[in-house]
Amino acid sequence: MTTPEAIESVRTTCPYCGVGCGIVASRLSNGQLEVKGDAEHPANFGRLCSKGSALAQTLSLDDRLLHPRIGGERVSWDIALNRVADEFQSAIARHGPDSVAFYVSGQLLTEDYYVANKLMKGFIGSANIDTNSRLCMASSVAGHRRAFGSDTVPGCYEDIELADVVVLVGSNLAWCHPVLYQRLEAARAERDIRVIVIDPRSTATCEIADQHLALAPGSDVALFNGLLQHIANSQHLDARYVGEHTQGFDAALVATTSLKRKDIARATGLSEVSIAEFYDLFIATEKVVTIYSQGVNQSTQGTDKVNAIINCHLATGRIGRPGMGPFSVTGQPNAMGGREVGGLANMLAAHMSLESAADRDTVQRFWQSPRIAQMAGLKAVDLFRAVAAGQIKALWIMATNPVDSMPEADVVRDALARCPFVVVSDVTDKTDTAAYAHVLLPALAWGEKSGTVTNSERRISRQRTFLTPPGDAKPDWWHMAEVGNRMGFADAFDYAGPHAIFDEYARMTAFENGGRRDLDIGAYASMTAYDYDALTPFQWPARKTAKQSQRFFADGGYFTPDRRARFIATPFAAPRTSTARYPLLMNTGRVRDQWHTMTRTAKSPRLMSHIGEPYLEIHPDDAALHGLEAAGLASVESAHGRIVLRVQVTSRQRRGSVFVPMHWTDQFANNARVNALIPAATDPVSGQPGLKQAHVNVSPFSAQWYGLTVTRNKPSIPADADYWALSPATSGWRLEMAGLQPLPDAAAVLRQISTHVDQHSGDELGYHDHAGQRHRVAVFDNCGLVGAFFSAREPVRVSRSWAAEQLAKPPIDRLSILAGRSGATQRDRGATVCACFEIGVNQIVDAIKDGCRTVATIGVELKAGTNCGSCRAEIGRLVHEHAIANTAAKAR
Repeated sequence: MTTPEAIESVRTTCPYCGVGCGIVASRLSNGQLEVKGDAEHPANFGRLCSKGSALAQTLSLDDRLLHPRIGGERVSWDIALNRVADEFQSAIARHGPDSVAFYVSGQLLTEDYYVANKLMKGFIGSANIDTNSRLCMASSVAGHRRAFGSDTVPGCYEDIELADVVVLVGSNLAWCHPVLYQRLEAARAERDIRVIVIDPRSTATCEIADQHLALAPGSDVALFNGLLQHIANSQHLDARYVGEHTQGFDAALVATTSLKRKDIARATGLSEVSIAEFYDLFIATEKVVTIYSQGVNQSTQGTDKVNAIINCHLATGRIGRPGMGPFSVTGQPNAMGGREVGGLANMLAAHMSLESAADRDTVQRFWQSPRIAQMAGLKAVDLFRAVAAGQIKALWIMATNPVDSMPEADVVRDALARCPFVVVSDVTDKTDTAAYAHVLLPALAWGEKSGTVTNSERRISRQRTFLTPPGDAKPDWWHMAEVGNRMGFADAFDYAGPHAIFDEYARMTAFENGGRRDLDIGAYASMTAYDYDALTPFQWPARKTAKQSQRFFADGGYFTPDRRARFIATPFAAPRTSTARYPLLMNTGRVRDQWHTMTRTAKSPRLMSHIGEPYLEIHPDDAALHGLEAAGLASVESAHGRIVLRVQVTSRQRRGSVFVPMHWTDQFANNARVNALIPAATDPVSGQPGLKQAHVNVSPFSAQWYGLTVTRNKPSIPADADYWALSPATSGWRLEMAGLQPLPDAAAVLRQISTHVDQHSGDELGYHDHAGQRHRVAVFDNCGLVGAFFSAREPVRVSRSWAAEQLAKPPIDRLSILAGRSGATQRDRGATVCACFEIGVNQIVDAIKDGCRTVATIGVELKAGTNCGSCRAEIGRLVHEHAIANTAAKAR
């Protein structure tokens, strides 16, 4: 067979996390699309994670919003945009500019973000525009601004590879930023880099840790305050740097002195010995990079956590030089770009300050706008509270899903239901938020839109068009420019294309700057459309005249009035403890192959094959205490809501805590929206909600029956299922179910699930154990398995991956379908570990038993872990567990 060739290739940027990986998207001679890592992009040098590698599988149009709609009915763009402009103008005329709001997203390109902020802050005259980046990065922004005077990330990715010690705080880098993890892993293989993981959970990232500090949730400030004390009492305090480039050290140090080493050990749950080992390694090593992410930011003490970390780097002068510094890694593809153009309700574009009258004047004069917002707008949590209270009369939501992603998510859902006018711009109408829109506007998706994004190291890259926009879909910036035109601001929003917006933004960054502000890309102003199309990745600052530097602050030069950094006093406040009613602390997070609320990743059977169902991870002791069994179902309840999840019992989970992934929505499970359980408590400085944690109770979900269905076509949910979770599978679908009432006829349930499975569609084969209440039914046609249903009083013991694979091929033995496992002539690969090559756990275990003793040798044998590398940590864990089991067996 001839290998298809690339007939057209486009360089673009991945739409997932803030790493900002370069991608080459190629149209092949066979009509298919191929996605590969861009070997020339300095963020990833050709590497991709499992999600990026599977992007070509996510480009289907089956759920796309293709035309504007009002009240569910298709309308023209003119009618839809006129309605939006009229409703916003009417609300402003009757209730003032603060009666309207935008809620935007790190999914937007910088050009989209810029137009949104210009329209709201400069022409409507309100700062009621906030972003879902408030949910992930606001505490980092606030910490940077308090310490540096600006939202500046000092270092770059190269520092991870140049460091001698990398400290990962609240960051499961292996799953959440896999390409950075791969860069760290590769550098560690070449030389002796020590890795410290500070995280309550034992995650995949711990596989390369020299030390895992499993601290108590919420005790980060205590740990880093103790480190600041240790630095101050050692010869490693950089008195020169502190004296010449900072202020506030003494006050920050005083705030730490109430905690002695034993107090820190008690607060963190760590031994004094392990704390001392960490402190000694930190102070004795010059090149230290501290990477932090959502475990730090998504906290009601998030800003203090950030500043406690920064304080330690300032005290040692380890900032802005190769291989050292605090490093915030972002969760969205353009969280950084949004911050640059004022996407947060308390900021102005080009890193100017909404609190500064001089900055407000600068922005207004540059925009030549009739007004400028005079005070900070409503931050995300307060914004939706204002919607609930009836203060917001018109709300425009762009490229985000707050009904699932906000804390107290059910309250947000109810608020949208009561809001007089809601606009949703999105690529799909199949979200829990879109259901509450009065007007739906079809936006362009990745591959269709054109613009720029900024990654976590301040590197600006292009996203380019390589797909034809479907239906009537238009760019987000165009939606807003057209509404601005209809509101009477035509001249200010008359853009010839995204290149014109980028040019205006670049000129704005340089306007009256002169080195006063960190963000300046004036060197890229006045580009033509051709230049913009050819733009290669670059880091800011990129000033017109000054010499550029990759890093900030090695020699001071902070963006405070006196150009000195500020030490910030961060007194430790113990987090709220559990109660008898809610005795467990729930920790939320991400899984390797899913992203946000799954609107893109759930389209890929390959990605869903790794973890296809929402779950609860719990320690064996807690499971026994609360009556939970592995593979059973659990009700998880907080003061704000209740969800139902599959139980995973593991000693990797900390006692007294449970873990729940944050991705599942009502499209994929009937009761798994985890943020419905999270209280809407926020950090007092940043306004970022503490999305990582809630106090919960767990109890068995008293199912009378459990069921599993695999079908070729997308199934309907039977009325008897009180619990269900749906995922695409190889050549079909997989549906997990459970019911609180006894199961009716199994064959009837299968026919109810699938419209393709009825009495006339083919041969039906069944097994029924009425006494044991176990039923198995399968239907076949000439092409093979059409659908199968398995039920029992206990969780169904069937190989999920194997059963789903049978939909793609004629079965060798039909009875093996009813058995739910492979026969002698077939192999059950087990649950997917390597999504890229679809290698299962059974295959890896077999390879280990056959003599493969390292991740590398398994890669040679099976290819697992040799493409994106995201599964290497899991493979390493399997190798390690097998070695422990062998040692124990020999000891017996």
